[in-house]
Amino acid sequence: MRPATWLVPLGKWVAQGIGFFFVLTIISFLIVQLAPGDAVLSMLRIDTVAVTQDEIEALRNELGLNDPAWQQYVRFLGGVLQGDFGASLMTGKSVMGELSKAFPYTLMLAGATMAVVIVITFVLGGLAARFRGSLVDKGVAAFCTAGAAVPTFWLGLLLIDLFAVRLHILPSSGMATAAGLVLPTVALAIAIAPPYIKILRNSLIEASGREFVRAARARGVTESVIFGKHTLRDSLIPLVTILGVSLGSLLGGTVIVEVTFGIPGVGKLAVEALARRDYGVIQAFIIVVGMAIFVINLLVDLSYRALDPSISLKGAERA
Repeated sequence: MRPATWLVPLGKWVAQGIGFFFVLTIISFLIVQLAPGDAVLSMLRIDTVAVTQDEIEALRNELGLNDPAWQQYVRFLGGVLQGDFGASLMTGKSVMGELSKAFPYTLMLAGATMAVVIVITFVLGGLAARFRGSLVDKGVAAFCTAGAAVPTFWLGLLLIDLFAVRLHILPSSGMATAAGLVLPTVALAIAIAPPYIKILRNSLIEASGREFVRAARARGVTESVIFGKHTLRDSLIPLVTILGVSLGSLLGGTVIVEVTFGIPGVGKLAVEALARRDYGVIQAFIIVVGMAIFVINLLVDLSYRALDPSISLKGAERA
């Protein structure tokens, strides 16, 4: 692909990224401003230690909470641009330090889950397409229906009861060993995989019936060559497209699974921060996770363009 064809989309991505970043900072700032409760009271732990109104006002002035909202936002934005979200109310440590400790667990869970989802998708989606209308196809459809219908939290509890409590095969919580990653990964993968399986099945069936595929078969081209060179490539395009859309489901599922299995990831950290009104952690979570989703969507877009170069060419022609 010619480098010139990337200039227009690259400019759009940069502009969108900058705009999205500022929107996230505004949202995270307003959430704290409009949230019920008082961050100062949380910091002073008024529920266990008696404090005076003068002490509360002194801390407000120290934190600049009595300044106009626009001044508070500018100060907040300056800190964000330097990667400074202040100290966590829960631990007193740097918010970014807390996120840095939690992120590896979330990345491991998300990465392992997507790896399992890919395997399940290609195995079940391929079998369902190959044996269309058979018991295998119906069994895969039943699996997809059940996986989409069962709540992730409930599925996680079922897996814990079966494999940890009854069979004592796998740990019920934590990630002290690799075995601790198995149950949460399976629970999350079962919840996420069904849409991928259905799309791959339908795409493979549609691609296998196209005219150029039938022509290749008529010329004596082997099925393995047809599958690798034509059918699979065309079927991946809609699969990659839904990847960006399903990031919200992956994020939401990760939070649920981390809480269910006691994984010290970003999702569990955010839930605890919400419960304790640890606003610095909440703000950092919104901005960091939001930008991570933006970057992943960008990678999805790049993959989509690589699979279908005509998109880039059309974009260059319109420019």
